[in-house]
Amino acid sequence: MSQLLQNALKGIQSLLNGGKMKLTQTDELGALLAVLKKTMFHGLPGLNIEMPTVLYPTPLPQYDGRPPIKPQQTESSTTRPAVNKRKKSKVKAKKIQQGEEEEEESSGEREVAPVTGSGRLNPHKGDTQCPSSLGVPSLPLAGSGAAGKDQVSSSFSSSSWKRVSSSESDYSDAEGGMQNKVRSYQAKVRQGALACFLSTIKSIEKKVLYGYWSAFVPDTPELGSPQSVSLMTLTLKDPSPKTRACALQVLSAILEGSKQFLSVAEDTSDHRRAFTPFSVMIASSIKELHRCLLLALVAESSSQTLTQIIKCLANLVSNSPYNRLKLSLLTKVWNQIKPYIRHKDVNVRVSSLTLLGAIVSTHAPLPEVQLLLQQPCSSGLSNSNSATPHVSPPDWWKKAPSGPPLEEAAVSSPKVSSEPCWLIRLCISIVVLPKEDACSGSDAGSTGGSTYEPFPLRLEALQVLAHLARGYFSMTQVYLMELGEVICKCLGEADPSVQLHGAKLLEELGTGLIQQYKPDSSIAPDQRVPVTLVVMFWTVMLNGPLPRALQNSEHPTLQASACDALSSILPEAFSNLLSDRQILCITMLLGLNDSKNRLVKAATSRALGVYVLFPCLRQDVIFVADTANAILMSLQDKSLNVRAKAAWSLGNLTDTLIVNMETPDPSFQEEFSGLLLLKMLRSAIEASKDKDKVKSNAVRALGNLLHFLQPSHIEKPRFAEIIEEAIQALISTVLIEAAMKVRWNACYAIGNVFKNSALPLGTAPWTSQAYNALTSVVTSCKNFKVRIRSAAALSVPGKREHYGSVDQYAQIWNALVTALQKSEDTTDFLEFKYCASLRTQICQALIHLLSLASTSDLSCIKETLELNGDMVQSYILQFLKSGTERDDTGAPHSSQERDQMVKTALEHISSVQALAGDTAKRAIMGFLEDILTVYFDSSGSQVALLGLTNRCPGF
Repeated sequence: MSQLLQNALKGIQSLLNGGKMKLTQTDELGALLAVLKKTMFHGLPGLNIEMPTVLYPTPLPQYDGRPPIKPQQTESSTTRPAVNKRKKSKVKAKKIQQGEEEEEESSGEREVAPVTGSGRLNPHKGDTQCPSSLGVPSLPLAGSGAAGKDQVSSSFSSSSWKRVSSSESDYSDAEGGMQNKVRSYQAKVRQGALACFLSTIKSIEKKVLYGYWSAFVPDTPELGSPQSVSLMTLTLKDPSPKTRACALQVLSAILEGSKQFLSVAEDTSDHRRAFTPFSVMIASSIKELHRCLLLALVAESSSQTLTQIIKCLANLVSNSPYNRLKLSLLTKVWNQIKPYIRHKDVNVRVSSLTLLGAIVSTHAPLPEVQLLLQQPCSSGLSNSNSATPHVSPPDWWKKAPSGPPLEEAAVSSPKVSSEPCWLIRLCISIVVLPKEDACSGSDAGSTGGSTYEPFPLRLEALQVLAHLARGYFSMTQVYLMELGEVICKCLGEADPSVQLHGAKLLEELGTGLIQQYKPDSSIAPDQRVPVTLVVMFWTVMLNGPLPRALQNSEHPTLQASACDALSSILPEAFSNLLSDRQILCITMLLGLNDSKNRLVKAATSRALGVYVLFPCLRQDVIFVADTANAILMSLQDKSLNVRAKAAWSLGNLTDTLIVNMETPDPSFQEEFSGLLLLKMLRSAIEASKDKDKVKSNAVRALGNLLHFLQPSHIEKPRFAEIIEEAIQALISTVLIEAAMKVRWNACYAIGNVFKNSALPLGTAPWTSQAYNALTSVVTSCKNFKVRIRSAAALSVPGKREHYGSVDQYAQIWNALVTALQKSEDTTDFLEFKYCASLRTQICQALIHLLSLASTSDLSCIKETLELNGDMVQSYILQFLKSGTERDDTGAPHSSQERDQMVKTALEHISSVQALAGDTAKRAIMGFLEDILTVYFDSSGSQVALLGLTNRCPGF
């Protein structure tokens, strides 16, 4: 029977892997899952489940829908679920002692969690206590909280879960051998069912699996509800370590990539509701997974399965919304995993570091994790030996490194916390210190004769350091110079993987330093790393092996990563480097831009785009010109990624042109080559026809270039055609059905064009086309952020003649009024949050148009106000009374600025010479008067209004 099931499951898996079985119908998938669930518990001692023929997806109480996740693509042969015989001819003695032998042998089996005498697992009474003194909370065994699922039949007895050895059995030796053989076949059936489940997860979409979540994932059961079986039942109860590992792989595959789905979880203690919300059910399931996996962690004896438990915990941690859950979940995981960092099996150590990395990278920075990082080194380790006998003493990572100290300059580093971060010290010691003989067992991946820890362990330690630098830089900065020495050591090693991880760490540290010095940074100046120390840090990097890594053409990935690291230098520090170090950076980047490798070329293009914004470089005409030529060359590359990076850098370079144009010294504009400007315009026009990733920055560059053009350029005939072509490219981009970011940038670019008073705005033929495009977008675009940007562009021109004819002005005015009417018309719920910002920008544009109106425009304005005056007035009053929120247009938002805009418009209208008998002027003034009266009445101030009436002769 068992062999027949094995072969059937093999066939199903082959069909799934070959794409021959299409699970498009709910009944087909439900029937398969029902069979798999039945067979994955086949022969499990003391368990006999009754399953329906089909499992149906239910989103709420019965089944908490979760997304299916693709299984891990690469698994070691020792952990891959398979029904064929094991191919390994030899097993190390150490692994045999840890229970990684064949399922027939009993040394990998353990007794866990006896059940209550009632025959059902009781989640509230008699919970199993962890077999260690780690302080793990009592955990239910393998519960699932979904009512109405498959029930566990027959009564359980605590002995039914035990694996009985032949010496304890009542059977004869022959009978005992037969029993072992039967149990081995049954275990292989369960492994085959789990392998099929992995293939099924790969074959269906995530959303399809949501409805089946609670059939396989445990949930906290309600009081009095029977426990039902799940994947955690196998993890906790199966006597075969290989089957337990397979079950954990399936659970990992379900959890991997489930962050968006699990993000709805909400932890609450309110039990008075008539029903349990879906968000609370998700949170309950997350907590139960934590509890069960932690119990499995301390009960497991097989290193292979232990590795899978920790990997599964890492997936759970990476995808759980701890910012929406109550505290202590991460603390429990943290305290239990610390001892396993010194487990004698290197795979366990590596996965333990992976889990720690997941903790410090999830929703960073979390206050709970910040406190954990500040714990004393010995916290949580003193009583751990009962669970992990291979753990070294608690102060093992305090050992001083041999040789010269690594922290020569760390004394100058600002101390945010008096408590050092033990995890940083741990990772540094793993990377740079010689390995200890006591921990060298099972060191897969280490080279013969190596004095350091195995490469996988060192690489994982470097990744954890990078996570800490990204999420908890305030702690990492204390070790800045010491980490600099670690990076130099890594970059100087022969192994490219170690070099690459060292470069990644350097990039994260550089980025953290840049974040500290941003204008909007919340870090107090005295808590930042001093610029002098940052200069010292980068001097060490540039005098060390970083330049060699940049020139290592045999390893282009390393070169690209080194380029990224070089681009993360703090601008204030770069300006204080010695001139020869500055020249070294620039020369290497410009040289690498000629690389034939696309990874290197893309990274170099991006780095040049960063450098061109540095204050100490942006006014260097030669550097800007050299950078422009390098970027233009990359814009012609066949690789889309290279072109996208080059377009981004071109946008940055043109931002620099605008900044230089606004400085009092005109020398930069005069010295910058007109021919180079022409080349940049042509390249940007071509790039605006490229893919969206390139187009979005190409149109940004076009807007800046057209803004930068001087009268001396515009007067030249060779510029006339290219200017027309560039503006037409922007207009077409505004109107096409491209990505919203592209259209937003195009609207922004047209607004930049309008800022150049030297262009013939208002008289050129393209004027009406540009306005028509913007008015079309402001009234009809589905994306409100694009509408906001188009309204902002319409309010840029500073003179009435820039708006063209009376008809053109009237069209713009009417379009803005229509857009105000339709400011809440959307079917996309996500757009509603931008309604207020859209109305604010439209109101500013209308008031701006009023402040520029001519006598001929008044009749059109009056007609619109007669039809929609009440609506416009109410929104302008909202605009005047609204808070101080700032949208992406950079528009004024203080109450004084807002009411001053209306006063300016009123003063302007009162100064316009009205035609005899024309009542439009009086009507418009009355409209603005009423607005100010209502506004000042509501604010309790009449002084400003009285002062204004004395200045306006029309009152």
